[in-house]
Amino acid sequence: MFMINRKLFHLFFVLIILFANIVEPFEKLNQTKITMENYSTSDDEITTHLSLSYNLSYRTYFPENYDERNTKLPIVFFLHGVGERGENLDLVETHGIPKLIKNGKKFPFITVAPQCPFNQWWSRSEMIKSLINLVEKVVQKYDVDDSRVYITGLSMGGFGTIALANERPDLFAAALAVCGGADFNNFNNLKNIPLWLLHGSDDDVHPASNSEKIYNELKDLNPEIKLTIYDGVDHNSWDITYDNSDIYDWLLSKQKQG
Repeated sequence: MFMINRKLFHLFFVLIILFANIVEPFEKLNQTKITMENYSTSDDEITTHLSLSYNLSYRTYFPENYDERNTKLPIVFFLHGVGERGENLDLVETHGIPKLIKNGKKFPFITVAPQCPFNQWWSRSEMIKSLINLVEKVVQKYDVDDSRVYITGLSMGGFGTIALANERPDLFAAALAVCGGADFNNFNNLKNIPLWLLHGSDDDVHPASNSEKIYNELKDLNPEIKLTIYDGVDHNSWDITYDNSDIYDWLLSKQKQG
């Protein structure tokens, strides 16, 4: 009986050691998963344009000490690509600014990332109306400097960026479109908004000629239009773009007048 108890005791002791060795790294893993330290987020939705039967969900990222600030902040609206459509807001963190924030990058502005529903496209008229509603409501809702409201997006979001800036250039201090294009040919509304177009030369999804066309149409009308073509880069020109601090310096240097 004593021998059995002794064996059980040894087995119990070994299990405790094994359990401790398993739990400790598991706890460390959980700690490393908290990559948005000093950032707070908020998930919300607004009613879309009346022709649509669903709401537009969005995730807002507030920078460090947002609630303690006494000054109004710039705000950047980020439009994702086609692969992140759906009903799961975590998908908006796949690429671009939300991904960088998720991985620990800190920005001095509020970021808003809406999610395009399935079977929709950012640049469609009903979605543009919904995005305009979103921008106006969010700018009023938070402590936002309404002279420093910016729009950016990649791929489908690049199309959305151009379409939204074209529809309501008065809302934005600047626009930055990555590997996008336009579903229209009249760019006259874009002649007074700072606009930066960025594209990979080897993009076989949305060719670089999309951005080149917009640039060529506007270069004599808009002194603040820029075009960057990344030599040898394919459709994924968003990583090299959003990893570049120059684009944020450029955006934040722009301010609406009046």
